[in-house]
Amino acid sequence: TFTAWCNSHLRKAGTGIENIEEDFRNGLKLMLLLEVISGERLPKPDRGKMRFHKIANVNKALDYITSKGVKLVSIGAEEIVDGNIKMTLGMIWTIILRFAIQDISVEETSAKEGLLLWCQRKTAPYRNVNVQNFHVNWKDGLALCALIHRHRPDLIDYAKLNKDDPLGNLNLAFDVAEKYLDIPKMLDAEDIINSPKPDERAIMTYVSCFYHAFAGAEQAETAANRICTVLGVNQENESLMEEYEKLASQLLEWIRRMTPWLENKSPETTMAAMRGKLEDFRDYRRQHKPPKVQEKCQLEINFNTLQTKLRISNRPAFMPSEGRMVSDITSAWTGLEQAEKGYEEWLLSEIRRLERLNHLAEKFQMKATSHQDWSVGKDSVLSQKDYESCSLTEVRALLRKHEAFESDLAAHQDRVEQIAAIAQELNELDYHAASSINERCQGICDQWDQLGTLTQKRRENLERTEKLLETIDQLFLEFSKRSAPFNNWMEGAMEDLQDMFIVHTVDEIQSLISAHDQFKATLPEADCERQAILSIYTEVQKIAQSYGISPNLTNPYSDITPAEIGLKWDKVKKLVPQRNSILQEELARQHANERLRRQFAAQANIIGPWIQTRMEEIGRSSVDIGGSLEDQMSQLKQFEQVIINYKSNINKLEGDHQHIQESLVFDNKHTNYTMEHIRVGWEQLLTTIARTINEIETQILTRDAKGISQQQMNEFRQSFTHFDRKKKGGMETDDFRACLISMGYDLGESEFARIISLVDPNGSNKVTFQSFVDFMTRETSYSDTSEQVLASFKILAADKPFILLEELRRELPPEQAEYCISRMPLYNGPDGVPGALDYTAFSTALYGESDL
Repeated sequence: TFTAWCNSHLRKAGTGIENIEEDFRNGLKLMLLLEVISGERLPKPDRGKMRFHKIANVNKALDYITSKGVKLVSIGAEEIVDGNIKMTLGMIWTIILRFAIQDISVEETSAKEGLLLWCQRKTAPYRNVNVQNFHVNWKDGLALCALIHRHRPDLIDYAKLNKDDPLGNLNLAFDVAEKYLDIPKMLDAEDIINSPKPDERAIMTYVSCFYHAFAGAEQAETAANRICTVLGVNQENESLMEEYEKLASQLLEWIRRMTPWLENKSPETTMAAMRGKLEDFRDYRRQHKPPKVQEKCQLEINFNTLQTKLRISNRPAFMPSEGRMVSDITSAWTGLEQAEKGYEEWLLSEIRRLERLNHLAEKFQMKATSHQDWSVGKDSVLSQKDYESCSLTEVRALLRKHEAFESDLAAHQDRVEQIAAIAQELNELDYHAASSINERCQGICDQWDQLGTLTQKRRENLERTEKLLETIDQLFLEFSKRSAPFNNWMEGAMEDLQDMFIVHTVDEIQSLISAHDQFKATLPEADCERQAILSIYTEVQKIAQSYGISPNLTNPYSDITPAEIGLKWDKVKKLVPQRNSILQEELARQHANERLRRQFAAQANIIGPWIQTRMEEIGRSSVDIGGSLEDQMSQLKQFEQVIINYKSNINKLEGDHQHIQESLVFDNKHTNYTMEHIRVGWEQLLTTIARTINEIETQILTRDAKGISQQQMNEFRQSFTHFDRKKKGGMETDDFRACLISMGYDLGESEFARIISLVDPNGSNKVTFQSFVDFMTRETSYSDTSEQVLASFKILAADKPFILLEELRRELPPEQAEYCISRMPLYNGPDGVPGALDYTAFSTALYGESDL
């Protein structure tokens, strides 16, 4: 076996040996054998034939073996020169171990163990083969046939082999190996079969020849696996990019659809229509917006994860399509929230305006109806010429009556001005039925002007005839003068007691109640005035009776009668308790509103600080180095679950807020928190916890990809936290320099400038924790590069500068092979062949170093 092994190498130099015991005695072929298997030149041999010449040559060979780290035990040049077969074979075995077996390495095992593991891996799929050693497991020849079939299935039909024919199997393997694999026959099939335990060193020597023969195929397989890995990373990244573009487009489209709706501030004419818009806006807040908030947060997380994967795999950063950057989405979202806030403020303002308009319109109609009822028939009375046929007493009575009317007319001046002022305010507030209001107001003003003209003309006529009439009943005159203002006071009181009012606070309604109490306090005095007026009329009756005048005299100066005064007085007394009941009901409603305010404030004053506390806890956890990244992730997940479970409190607060808005409560002095503050804080809390979790996931991904231990990651975090002096999540340039110096870096200006260009390429004067970790691991961590991929393709192409379609399909899985074929450009070199592909351009384009 050893003779055959030596000849397999010596024939490369055009020579060989016949007797291993004799042919190495002069040391010349021994030195030649070492030069062939090592590829190195040994010292020039001595050409003499004396014994000391031979010993010198053998010593040169033994010295070379020793220089390669091989310890020769009890093997000396004299024994080799003397033809000691045992020493000669031991020396050859030492050479075989050093140059044929020691360099074998499979999955971190080497030499014998590595060769055994290689055999086990290659023969594992084959029936009746179980390689556990280098002696009895090879006796049936199936293991050798399986090794050949695994790498060259075209040479042996393994399915036709018979375990019971070991001689045939061994000879088939020996013949095929010698004929097609250039492995000489080193073993004898019958010796192996007849030996209870075949010689281990002979079989290892022979099997090592198979390992070296198939090393090229192993290298190609490794290269193919590396290319598959790189292409798999590229395909996954492309899938993530397409998913980002799709989600970003959908979110931006939703924002573009929502923004015009929120910017549409077309006013409605009725309160019901405006409340419908408010309800639609609440549905948008409760149902449509929350899922989009989650989509926006998830989109940012996906973008950060994709960039981290690209950076770890040395790929160029992902640049989304124009208008779909994270900053574009953030800008569009900000515009949406601004439009949302403006729309809500406009809705509430419009509801207040319509409420005010409805109140003013009802007040206008009430006052206008009261005035028109008063003015009915006044123009016809003022146009009468009854004084022409009256006596002097009657004329004077008419004159006094007219004076009383003028007093009444003057008393109604304020009411007309109030009606005009209300109409003007309705016009200024753009009341939808302003035209009908203006029409009625104009009719009242025209009638008022006409009454003034008629009143003046009648006074002139009465004064002209007054000289003819001198008998005037002073008592009737006094009665009319006192009864008219009192009657006007009662009418005004009835108006006030039936007047509409609108309040928003307990203080406002209590102010109205106080005014009502003051009015009630004036009733005794008014009752005295009423009795005084009635006593005048009683006195008139007495005087009339004393002069024989009919006791059923009609007051010529006034239409007001004692009965009318009595009826109006009874009505005033009836309206007082009704008004009191209405005010008390309103007071109860305002107290209920106050309870709503306090109920909302009690929850808001708890939820607001709770959100702030959670934000601070998350901030502290991001700089807390205690425990592994997985422990920090677990703690953050617990924080996230606590936040999710707290959502019910937010929903309850939303319900209280809805009750407040439905009750038209617009202020709350018991808390500084509005529902808008709570919503913004809640959304920020959800976004912060999601981003913090994503940062820890990125650190775990970086740690695993770069091979960083947990202790190293903690040390990086400690150094970063210590020198992040402003605690803003990034070291400034001077702090970063101090951090590097503290870690033992001897930095010159040019070296520091180079490092800064790596960790802060945008010149932001801020080094993030991710950039710091990338820098600390970049020099020593393994990562795939364009050079490695290029070398792998070169192996598959058998050192050609191009690769063929059949080579790709033979060496790579179908999916990766077709991926390369669809993207790899044609080779344009002078030594190309039809269908040749340029793998150099493809490899550099994978890493953004060139464009396809």
